[in-house]
Amino acid sequence: MPIDRGVNFSSSSRKLAKGRILIAEDDESLGFVIQDGLAQEGYAVVWSKNGEDAWELFEQGAFDLCVLDVMMPRLDGFELAQRIRTRDEFVPILFLTALEMEDDRLRAFEIGGDDYVTKPFSLKELVYRIAVFMRRSGSKRESGEFIQIGGYQLDLRNLKLTHEVGEITLTQMEAKLLHMLCERSNDLVKREDILIRIWGENDYFKGRSLDVFISRLRKYLRHDTTLSIENHHGVGFTLRT
Repeated sequence: MPIDRGVNFSSSSRKLAKGRILIAEDDESLGFVIQDGLAQEGYAVVWSKNGEDAWELFEQGAFDLCVLDVMMPRLDGFELAQRIRTRDEFVPILFLTALEMEDDRLRAFEIGGDDYVTKPFSLKELVYRIAVFMRRSGSKRESGEFIQIGGYQLDLRNLKLTHEVGEITLTQMEAKLLHMLCERSNDLVKREDILIRIWGENDYFKGRSLDVFISRLRKYLRHDTTLSIENHHGVGFTLRT
């Protein structure tokens, strides 16, 4: 059954838009500001005021990006993100969080989130981060690049990492990080360069998140013993091939 309570559709959703975005935010003032601001930027915006309704909306239609508040009634942002990942492994997920705990920020990435913005934030910052993800999505649709990494093949267009033992679906961030390490294989890639290129800023918490992503990549590449990701403590990483 279509949902109408607690959900607003911007006027831009009725015409051709730059992308379709799901917003899940229970703060009415903030939700309205985000919806209106993104609509003015040319996006079609669907806004829900709780996690359960947002999940039903996600099941009903295709979205190019999801912006999820962490603390919401009925279903929090983390639980909602986990449900979304069971249905769509590719759609970028950006969290809005007022949480100061490092573990909570890291959890956002561990469950498949791609980025987060800490409250209070400027609408300009949110628009910028969304635009970055939209550009990445568009570039992948236009690219059919395959990269050989030892016994693996990285399909950048479809975010697939394939080995004779099976296939792994990567997140956008995982694919971009692995691609960057491959471009400079056997050379040291500095942490600050990775953070600026992938996340757009050299931030402490993004740096801790980078360690989570490196751990994931090591796990994915474990079937080829000729490959390894070396950690140069506090400096960066090297993909040995």
